[in-house]
Amino acid sequence: MPNKQLINFIKEARKRDFDDFQIKEPLLKNGWPLDEIEKAFASLKQQVKFKNKITIYLDSDALKIIDKRAKKNMFTISEQIEDILRRSAINARKIRREEEKLDDLLVSLFSRKTYKK
Repeated sequence: MPNKQLINFIKEARKRDFDDFQIKEPLLKNGWPLDEIEKAFASLKQQVKFKNKITIYLDSDALKIIDKRAKKNMFTISEQIEDILRRSAINARKIRREEEKLDDLLVSLFSRKTYKK
């Protein structure tokens, strides 16, 4: 059974928008055993109920690359895939905004104010 004080700490830190790495690092520095920290995180994951589930099939080469990146970021493979998708959605919004500004740029380039005879 994981330490309840540790579980409450993790829940409170997540409410304050700290990611799991930012939570684990100070716990380790303050002497908490890694296996106890992992048990606490694992018990919290079991309580999470997923609203949406998606099944994807990946090429083994792509899976190896994602696994390597996940280990680097201290994520599971599913957390890494979720992070990639989230970042992709954010970048897509940024690109869309830049495209909207492109029209303003084209108008300014061909406006009479910048036209020289």
